[in-house]
Amino acid sequence: MAKRDLLIELGTEELPPKALPDLSAALTEELVRQLDDAGLAHGAVESFAAPRRLAVLVRDLADKQADRQVERLGPALQAAYDADGKPTKAAEGFAASVGLSVDQLDRRDTDKGERLFAQLTEAGRPTVELVPDFLAQAVNKLPIPKRMRWGRRKVQFVRPVHWLVALYGSDVIDFELLDQRAGRTSRGHRFHAPDAIELSEAGDYATRLEQDGKVIADFPRRREMIRQQAEQAGRDAGGRAHLDEDLLDEVTALVEWPVALAGRFDDDFLRVPQEALITAMEEHQKYFPVLDANGKLTPHFITISNIESRDPQKVIAGNEKVIRPRLADAAFFYDNDCRKPLEQHAQGLAQVVFQQKLGTLADKCDRIGWLAGEIADRIGGDANLARRAGALSKADLNSEMVYEFDTMQGVMGYYLARNEGLPEELAQALHEQYLPRFAGDGLPRTKTGQAVSLADKIDTLVGIFGIGQKPSGTKDPYALRRATLGILRIIIDNQLPLDLRDLLDQAAVALGQRIDADLVDEAFDFVKGRYRAMYQEQGFATPVILSVLALDEACRRPLDFDRRVRAVAAFQNRDEAQALAAANKRVSNILAKLDKAPPEEIDGALLEEEAEQTLTDMVVDAYARSEPLLEEGNYEAVLALLAELREPVDAFFDQVMVMAEDPAVRDNRLALLTFLRDLFLDVADISLLQE
Repeated sequence: MAKRDLLIELGTEELPPKALPDLSAALTEELVRQLDDAGLAHGAVESFAAPRRLAVLVRDLADKQADRQVERLGPALQAAYDADGKPTKAAEGFAASVGLSVDQLDRRDTDKGERLFAQLTEAGRPTVELVPDFLAQAVNKLPIPKRMRWGRRKVQFVRPVHWLVALYGSDVIDFELLDQRAGRTSRGHRFHAPDAIELSEAGDYATRLEQDGKVIADFPRRREMIRQQAEQAGRDAGGRAHLDEDLLDEVTALVEWPVALAGRFDDDFLRVPQEALITAMEEHQKYFPVLDANGKLTPHFITISNIESRDPQKVIAGNEKVIRPRLADAAFFYDNDCRKPLEQHAQGLAQVVFQQKLGTLADKCDRIGWLAGEIADRIGGDANLARRAGALSKADLNSEMVYEFDTMQGVMGYYLARNEGLPEELAQALHEQYLPRFAGDGLPRTKTGQAVSLADKIDTLVGIFGIGQKPSGTKDPYALRRATLGILRIIIDNQLPLDLRDLLDQAAVALGQRIDADLVDEAFDFVKGRYRAMYQEQGFATPVILSVLALDEACRRPLDFDRRVRAVAAFQNRDEAQALAAANKRVSNILAKLDKAPPEEIDGALLEEEAEQTLTDMVVDAYARSEPLLEEGNYEAVLALLAELREPVDAFFDQVMVMAEDPAVRDNRLALLTFLRDLFLDVADISLLQE
């Protein structure tokens, strides 16, 4: 079976840069899926994506499908032949449908009786016949939220299509798609090489475009070229290029022939918070900022040009001219905002609704301040400072800077607080209140920042649940899942001795009549679900997590929960773990069937068997030894101690009849089992570890 390379290229107007990688991946995946489903063997697959093109190159693609055996079942014999044994119309119709005569058909036993049967050899179709339909389906399935028409054409696509290349080896696959007749003519760079490029071989695509068309069609290669050029330009400017990965993707999707150029802006702009300047450069102009060795912004930027100019200085000067008004706007907003203290900014929050049922942002700040003070008091922070930071936490949302650059919320509050001469920890807290903003993000470092961040997130969690708007499915408009994971991370990573359930109740008190306080239980259940998700993501086994989740008391204190989970995970690897888990399961089953609770004490006079006496002695000893360890939260040591009970527990169940005929003896043994179970429940429900 012959093999050749297949090339498909869609040439368009400039494609949406942020969508380009997804469009390219979707086109390739769907086309290859259909080739695979059709049984067409092939080699490596290469994707190409540039501003004006989407392309796929499939190496060593078979020229046809392999022949395959097809089995077809026909009518039942009683329907296929009449009383005289002659074929009926049903039999003749089936034979005709498979291209055979009735006497060429076989018979096969099935669960519904004997039926006519045909085994056929279906010839594989040529690849060139299959590709047009495959490509049309792949194009129709592209993730395009809104398709457009152009000119008088009725076809729709994400952008106007100007050419279509379909080569199998050196041969054109003749078909039409999106009002374009497939051919071998591609086009190069819009300015450097606008003339047609005739492709003779599919496999030469990337080389011909680069050599003759001034187009780097390979997206990852073009991205790496931009990275290296920008890094070098940053070094040449005396600093380090700050390369945001998302921006790097976007810039890669904007150029076909990247050329990095370094520009400069006035040093005076550096008095403006660098976060605002960086936002202006990255989001508005797609420039890469240049930082010094300490991470401070320098008066330089890097732009990626799509042309190799004969006079680069003119291109640089043009970009410098464009960036100046953007930075001037940021400076203007900053200067205006600095004329007012944070208290004055905060006054406008009384007119901004946080949530219709939960009041304004001013109301929310009042609640954050009060709860932050309570938290700070419990974690060794300054309660008064936390209350003030909470009251001012959203003040910068009323600033001109945040109105223009929404990424500056919290950041602008930090700078305004410093400009006003407020305590440094308060200023830090205004910035830290939004941490962590995403998975893996940093956490608040100051006590005040931790208190305000927790208060803000807990108030939102309780408030939204309290008005009955809990997340459902993929809908989580208030990002409560992210907020709750943030709460857990802040408490656990900073080793804060906080009772989260108590804080939820405190937040409910502050919200008062605005919420249904009974729904706080649902909020706490939601927290439990986040425990499970967080530890599963960290690689902990689900039974380990569930064994701790079974204890409400453990769920109240995230730091305590974390210690228990890690202790149980270590215990699970011990040889004794499964035996003790099985024993705990057995004990739980026995106690669950009781009509009344066993005695609260063990009567030594009723211990008849040596095995129950031994187990009783060890259980009593374990209680005494575990008590100080439990107070320290050293659960790993507690479980290591309890592992010593394996042999006496096994001996007890082997040698002692729990449900003895004598009620007093029976109740005494049940009391012993209750003490045994409670020993383990001081850490987790070990019975859930049973495989």
